[in-house]
Amino acid sequence: MKIKPQNTIIIVALESELPAHHLPDWRMIYTGVGKVNASIAASQAIHQYKPDIMLNYGTAGSLDKTVHGLIEIGEFLERDMDVEALGFAKGLTPFEDDITISFGYDGVRCGTGDQFVTSVPALWTEVVDMEAYALAKSAKAWGCDFRSLKYISDMADDSAAYDWQANQALGAEQFINWLNTARHGGDTRT
Repeated sequence: MKIKPQNTIIIVALESELPAHHLPDWRMIYTGVGKVNASIAASQAIHQYKPDIMLNYGTAGSLDKTVHGLIEIGEFLERDMDVEALGFAKGLTPFEDDITISFGYDGVRCGTGDQFVTSVPALWTEVVDMEAYALAKSAKAWGCDFRSLKYISDMADDSAAYDWQANQALGAEQFINWLNTARHGGDTRT
């Protein structure tokens, strides 16, 4: 599948992760940090630009020492949702059918929450971030295709805050290379 500037929005939490001047031909949207900001920005962008695909790039912490570099997310989970006391599975929003959101792309599982992870919690995902699930849910709600690529900036441990600060911009070049391959219809498996 070719990804073209005219039918795509690239959505990123922070400009420091992927400065717009690196991709002057592409429509860039910056959401700010967290699920609420991501959901609002995604919904506004989908309504304004009516893209065929929303492409998310950002950083993530890895909970799996074998997951590193630029990766694609295959499934999105809400790691903040916990209403087990009411009989619902952890991660399941009450009265909804699925714990995960998927768009059919291969990749790892990402748990999204509004806390920066600095110790490995008991989760069922390989990576953690703060926006992807909200972006995926917005895309699904509005009928927009969605892909998410994350650069592993840290290992979600006690040095995560320092590592994220030092590494947040390092994946931009890898993402740009991936995007150029996708633009020309090449193999985009990470």
